[in-house]
Amino acid sequence: GSPVIRVMPNTPMLVNEAMSAVSAGRYVGDEQLQAVVKILQTVGRVTVVPEKQMDAVTAVSGSGPAYVFLLAEAMIDAGVGLGLTRAQASEMAVQTIRGAGILLSDSGLSAVDLRAAVTSPGGTTAEAIREFEANGLRHAVYQATRACAAASARRSSQAPAFGGTVGGAGTGTSRPRARKYSANTSD
Repeated sequence: GSPVIRVMPNTPMLVNEAMSAVSAGRYVGDEQLQAVVKILQTVGRVTVVPEKQMDAVTAVSGSGPAYVFLLAEAMIDAGVGLGLTRAQASEMAVQTIRGAGILLSDSGLSAVDLRAAVTSPGGTTAEAIREFEANGLRHAVYQATRACAAASARRSSQAPAFGGTVGGAGTGTSRPRARKYSANTSD
């Protein structure tokens, strides 16, 4: 048989901050797998997972950047609604998401611990978190990722055994180190 390695990158590869997952088919040798991992490490982090987890990977990290961008859109629109200029709200939302991501990545603390550290009892953040919970944020994220994984599974089952695209999110580019970004994606 032919060696096949399934790869699910994400769009942060455009700034060398990808989270890619790879799954090796049964005819893939260790050297072949390591060669693909080494290439992908040039544009971010890589994890090796069994094929059965690739739909979950698609739902969490493959499509995940779109979820973060949607959150940023909502934060920007909310800031404008509260009286900030779009430029002010955009700078604040983008830097907040960037800083929070770095803190989550580098602090060694869990998302739960970091959120709790910002959420003073009876404070302004606690009010906001109560609204997110009352409006079903966790449930919406859970349902959205399940829908994404199911769509990935449907596409995977219809994909040709060799060649073509497999999975959900696409990068829309063949230049992973580019600093200009394109919004064109396959999903």
